Amino acid sequence: MLELGVNIDHIATIRQARKTYEPDPVTAAAMAELGGADCITVHLREDRRHIIDRDVRILADTVNIKLNLEMSIANDIVDIACQTKPNQVTLVPEKREEVTTEGGLDVAGNYSNIESTVKRLHDAGISISLFLDPEEAQIEAAHKLQVEAVELHTGQYALNSGAERNACLQELITSGRQIADAGMTLHAGHGLNYQNVIPVARIDNMVELNIGHSIISRAIFIGLTQAVQEMKQLLVIAESKH
Repeated sequence: MLELGVNIDHIATIRQARKTYEPDPVTAAAMAELGGADCITVHLREDRRHIIDRDVRILADTVNIKLNLEMSIANDIVDIACQTKPNQVTLVPEKREEVTTEGGLDVAGNYSNIESTVKRLHDAGISISLFLDPEEAQIEAAHKLQVEAVELHTGQYALNSGAERNACLQELITSGRQIADAGMTLHAGHGLNYQNVIPVARIDNMVELNIGHSIISRAIFIGLTQAVQEMKQLLVIAESKH
C-alpha cells in the first residue's frame, strides 16, 4: 500500500505568525492520523520559522504512526534528532532566505559532511532518507552512504506542464528505477497536489509520498481530516488502476 506522509509545517506557520499557542501542530497530527495518514512529516528548520523544538519532542511521544523529521545537517538539529529518535529523518538542503526547499541535497558535492551526519543518525538507530533531485550521480552517492531511502524532489514536475512535465516525469521514473535497483526505498515529494499526484503515485516501486501545502490549503475549507482522506483516496485510485 502506497503511504501518505502529511507535512504539517504550515499549521505551525500560522501559529508562529502571532507567536502564540494555536493552531497546535500536535493536534493537526492527530487529525491527519484520523484521516488515514501513514506518516507525519515536520521540518525543523535552523531558523525555527514554523516547527519548533517543543513540537518535535511532543510529536515523538504522541504520534502513533511514522514520524519523519526533515532537517539539515546542522549539529544542533542533529542533536535534537538523536535525542527524540523519530522513526525517520529526511536530510534536506536549507537556505535561510528561501521560502521553501528549493532543490535536492548535494550529496556528491558535500559527501564527507553528510557522511558524518549519516553515521551519527545511524548510530542513534534512526532510518535515513535523502531528499534528492532525480540525478544519477546524487543517487549513486546516496547508495554509497547506505541510507535506507531516497525522496525524489518533484518540484520541477509540479511547476511545469505539457511536454515539459512529461519530460520531468520520465526523469523521475528513471531515477526511481535506479533507486530501487540499488536496494533503497523510493519516496517522492514537493509541490504535489490533488491534480498532479496520480502520475507520480504510479511510478514503479513508489512507497511514500510526502505532501503538505496542498493538503493544508484544502483543509482551510473542508477540515484537515477530510483533506487527508481525499488525498489518501487518490493514492488508492492510483494503485488500483496501475
